[in-house]
Amino acid sequence: MNKMWKNKNVWILLIGELVAGLGLWMGIIGNLEFMQKHVPSDFMKSIILFLGLLAGVIVGPLAGRVIDMNSKKKVLIYSGIGRTLSVLFMFLALEYESIVFMICFMVCIQISAAFYFPALQSVIPLIVEDKDLIHLNGVHMNVSTVSRIAGTALAGVLLVVMNIEFLYIGSMIAYAFILMSTYALNVEETKETKMIKNKSSNFKEIFPVLKATPLVMSALFLTIIPILFLGGFNLMVINISELQNDPAIKGLLYTVEGISFMIGAFFVKRMTHFIQPINLMFIFAFVISIAHLSLFFSDIKIMSLISFAIFGLGVGCFFPIAATIFQTKIEKEFHGRFFSFRNMLDRILFQLVLLSTGILLDTIGIKYMVIIFGVVSLMAVIYFGIRNFLYHPRETATSNKNNML
Repeated sequence: MNKMWKNKNVWILLIGELVAGLGLWMGIIGNLEFMQKHVPSDFMKSIILFLGLLAGVIVGPLAGRVIDMNSKKKVLIYSGIGRTLSVLFMFLALEYESIVFMICFMVCIQISAAFYFPALQSVIPLIVEDKDLIHLNGVHMNVSTVSRIAGTALAGVLLVVMNIEFLYIGSMIAYAFILMSTYALNVEETKETKMIKNKSSNFKEIFPVLKATPLVMSALFLTIIPILFLGGFNLMVINISELQNDPAIKGLLYTVEGISFMIGAFFVKRMTHFIQPINLMFIFAFVISIAHLSLFFSDIKIMSLISFAIFGLGVGCFFPIAATIFQTKIEKEFHGRFFSFRNMLDRILFQLVLLSTGILLDTIGIKYMVIIFGVVSLMAVIYFGIRNFLYHPRETATSNKNNML
């Protein structure tokens, strides 16, 4: 553990994530403020956001091939340049009060993200040993959570005392900082990773790899469980606030979930000393399902807070474990394509869950919606639990024996 903290790459990664997260959330708050002022239709707001998402999904297969066939550090640098320059479109949007320039910004920054984040996930296992991956993934997610809280708070303060332009100036400075720090990364790619540069690389090649690793398939499908909660997170918070007739509950729910997430991500490594990581993944998927079901009592203030606390703890433990499974069970030469595929899948699922949540909240209400989502989650946990522990005992036993992570 001490060796990991002496690694300068780890500090570059974490400090960069903190600063870039501040810039990201300042930009997001700026986007919402701009749309609130210039886009009166909620439907048009969703279309603008969807166009950016769609651009990221379209370039996903290309991003996977590029990451696997080139230096991951170079991909991070070039995508960082694209992300930094994309903010220029928002300055034009502000100057001319143009929605078209904002759409250009959304498309460019999402395309950059489609390259940047899968490359980042591919770099993490190259800078630390496998035994430290789960700890670094947990810390990395905690830093991301802190940057989200600090970024939104800072943006709120700046909007009160300054013009919206300063949000994007801060965002651009943050992106430029992470771009410069990326140059200092010292990533030693393995011989196997470099060999793929001389081979043809097809995005479809990831599917046989997934089929050959049932544990990864299970982890990939189990990530649907937290997405069922996260996809409609904001809509549920608003609905709970209206249900309880208490505007202040929104801030409390966000705070409780964020704190619980950080606690879970901080302690998950210690839990692996007592319970095998594979078992923990299913345990916390089950915990997330229970959190969803418990929102049936969301009209009671204390129960809604407890539900969000349970969810925060569950995802704080689940995501570092799942990320480590992906990083260790998938061969490094496929990391770019796999993480691009996962990035595409997450984006599509988030939008589907968001739309489904909106429809169900309007038709049957939050109480019955969470029962449906909770039951689906529980069924998924049971199915993949049986599949791994009964149908694939040899893989599970081997993974447990070697502590896999």
